[in-house]
Amino acid sequence: MKNLIIYYSRRGQNYVSGSVKNLSKGNTELITQYIADAIGADIFEVDTVKPYDADYMVCIEEAKAELRAKARPELKAYLDDISAYDNIFIVGPNWWGIYPMAMYTQLERLDFSGKTVHFVVTHEGSGLGGVPKTISASCKGAKIGKSLAVQGANAPRSEHEVAARAKKAIR
Repeated sequence: MKNLIIYYSRRGQNYVSGSVKNLSKGNTELITQYIADAIGADIFEVDTVKPYDADYMVCIEEAKAELRAKARPELKAYLDDISAYDNIFIVGPNWWGIYPMAMYTQLERLDFSGKTVHFVVTHEGSGLGGVPKTISASCKGAKIGKSLAVQGANAPRSEHEVAARAKKAIR
């Protein structure tokens, strides 16, 4: 079986345990690496042409505006073919109840027929939010597999749990 991880992560200012902290590596990036190490997976990072503001409070307002507009931000690169993969992990933060809109820019381009999609969400209290519903709609043809919500503040200490869940998901 061949595995792929599609992810978006924010470095720099992030909301962690009730305050804004500067992270050299985003929580979602940590989780992505834990999964890749556990199951052996290729990784594709979703990266926008226009970066979100470095200031976290401005960034969340930008994210809210994109959500309201149902925007599909332009990406620096696109993944166009996932035919070689059996399992696809979609990993991203919960911004206003769903993944950042840039994730949907990428996901809606792909044919998920015959693929099993597992989604992982990092959050600071909102869990999976509306991600299950939006993933089902964006990943047409996919079998939706196991999901996991990881509180961002716990990401640095979650490697064992995340790795175990990823291994179990692909069995």
